[in-house]
Amino acid sequence: MEHAAELPIELFLKDAVNGKASMSEEIIQRVASDVAAGLNKQFNSGPRDAFRLRMSNIGRPKCQLWFEKNNPVDKIPPPPHFIMNMLIGDIVEAVFKGILRASGVKFEDAAYVKLNLPDGTVINGEYDLVLDGRVDDIKSASPYSYQNKFKDAETLRANDSFGYMSQLVGYATAADKKLGGWWVVNKQNGEFKYINAEQISMEEEMDKIVENVNYINQDEPFERCFEPVKETYYKKESGNTKLCMECTFCGHKKKCWPELKTQASLVSKAKTAGLVDYIHIKGD
Repeated sequence: MEHAAELPIELFLKDAVNGKASMSEEIIQRVASDVAAGLNKQFNSGPRDAFRLRMSNIGRPKCQLWFEKNNPVDKIPPPPHFIMNMLIGDIVEAVFKGILRASGVKFEDAAYVKLNLPDGTVINGEYDLVLDGRVDDIKSASPYSYQNKFKDAETLRANDSFGYMSQLVGYATAADKKLGGWWVVNKQNGEFKYINAEQISMEEEMDKIVENVNYINQDEPFERCFEPVKETYYKKESGNTKLCMECTFCGHKKKCWPELKTQASLVSKAKTAGLVDYIHIKGD
């Protein structure tokens, strides 16, 4: 176990499965209130504001941030189920905090903070909780992300297209508290784990934040951050190239790659092949 709080949580859940533990009405009502707040946020917040740097986006690729600020028009909209996915994250956070309380784990609840950068830029955000004096975040993850992305802090840092590392460092720096980690919950089966980020250099991550902010604030010309990757099937190259994972989830990918063709995989043998963002198809 990576965190001392994992044991009381496991014991509480084990007792609950065996009918030997309960959750107080006070905690249940707190969970319900937090879920209601999530519903209100997702459905009643109105139109999204114009671009602004937030703790949740300061660690994203700077090319993506450039488009968000300078060319937000014709962004590929998220699918209709996107809001459900966001709401699931809110519900998981609310329930997990309820389990923490029922397990007897003491923590400081969510709070808004401001990160003040050397150039005068102020970035706002709200962290999830502080446990043992360290800022932690709660993430819900797909089975694949749970096993492969949230393997450990270094693995997450190497594949951090959503900027989770900078987000957590930003919270900790703004709150003047130590760096904690992530409580990750598998959305498929409910298993959870703790990813410890204590060994990550806060200074290096803050340098990344400052670099991104400077790039955006100084109206630098667009700079592509990623290149296509070679498509392989059972380790054999197909001769095609496709978008890297970071670009696949970007709403501006068609502006950055006008030759992009999104179509069924050309190498998959599955009955229903998944979609692939191709940059170059052999023979075209």
